[in-house]
Amino acid sequence: MQENMYFCNQIAIDCMFYRIFLTYFSAFSLLLLAACGQQKERRVVTPWGEVTDSIPCSDEFDLEDIQHNGELIMLTIGGPLTCYDYKAKKLGLEYLLCCNFADRQGVGVRVELCRDTLEMLSRLRQGEGDIVAFPVPYRLLSRQDTSLVFCGVRSDSLRCGWLVSSDKQELVRALNDWYRPALVTEMREKERYLLSSGSVRRRVYAPMLNSQKGIISRYDHLFMTYGMNIRWDWRLLAAQCYQESTFDPQARSWVGACGLMQIMPETAKLLGLPQSRLFNPESNVEAATRYMAQLEAKFGDIPLRSERQKFVLASYNGGYHHVRDAMALARRDGHSCQRWQEVAPYVLLLAEPRYYNDSLVKYGYMRGSETVDYVERIYSRWQTYRGVKTQVRPGGGGLTPQPATKRNRFKVGSNL
Repeated sequence: MQENMYFCNQIAIDCMFYRIFLTYFSAFSLLLLAACGQQKERRVVTPWGEVTDSIPCSDEFDLEDIQHNGELIMLTIGGPLTCYDYKAKKLGLEYLLCCNFADRQGVGVRVELCRDTLEMLSRLRQGEGDIVAFPVPYRLLSRQDTSLVFCGVRSDSLRCGWLVSSDKQELVRALNDWYRPALVTEMREKERYLLSSGSVRRRVYAPMLNSQKGIISRYDHLFMTYGMNIRWDWRLLAAQCYQESTFDPQARSWVGACGLMQIMPETAKLLGLPQSRLFNPESNVEAATRYMAQLEAKFGDIPLRSERQKFVLASYNGGYHHVRDAMALARRDGHSCQRWQEVAPYVLLLAEPRYYNDSLVKYGYMRGSETVDYVERIYSRWQTYRGVKTQVRPGGGGLTPQPATKRNRFKVGSNL
């Protein structure tokens, strides 16, 4: 009986504290809501006596608030002319333009992809984004609709442009002051350069160091050692390495890919490779082969190893999920999704709206021509290397490479 009385008393005490908590919480909530409707400078006193700045809750989240928050939210539709993923980074004309404006304001850019124009306009009206960075046709807004305004990047001849909520007058003025038509050309040239091999800093070494002695590079012993770990022909790894870095251990791309096998810092972190060892030849090759082993395990549904290796190389270059999208399209159209020759055409087609907007495609646009070319060049060079017989042993020391006599004899350029 006493035990029951004890629990009843505890419940009563708990209920009393719960009611007190609700009272304070309700008071604080009302105070916070009231502050949201006032000026940003107004300060709030919490129930526990702490004085704090009010949280900006009004719909007019203008430029000053964006700068304070440190982030500009960009609404757009994914595609080659707007925004797309490339080597774990984003590119696209509208994205680069938006980044250029954001840099001037000292903020970063967060991209929110939408399915279509109607979704973009709806989310902008609801305050889920700061700007629609997409060539929206003028005709989509009626003259009676004053909630949105065209500003910044726009073309009166094509009758389209970017959109911002009309109550964000500071943002509207900043965009109009910033934009000049020449920026479009400048950003297109920037993108073209970033996609070229010229954006990768490296020394170009000969594709074969000494064919008479059977020496491909000074790193042959590393390709042999770690190629055995994943049961890959070391000469195939050598061909891949030349495609990635031309055997330059100090190679670095604009997206941050580093070393012989052009490993991204984010990938290195997942593999447990310290940033300080990214440019170490052995650490770089070892980590790259472990990553390829992980990719190969994901393609366990491809029975032929010779085919599976092509899918691994394609994923190393263009991304595993994009390759899976191409496989899904090939399967739908009655082609074998286990043969690279039948999937490669769909990797190319992922650059066309009809295909990257297909409901089967989960990861959107892809620069498929680069990935297909990447695999073809590696296999072509591998055919040359396969005739190499060398006395270099796994784990042995390397030789000093010699610079190529003709720069850019072979097209290079690819990053993880």
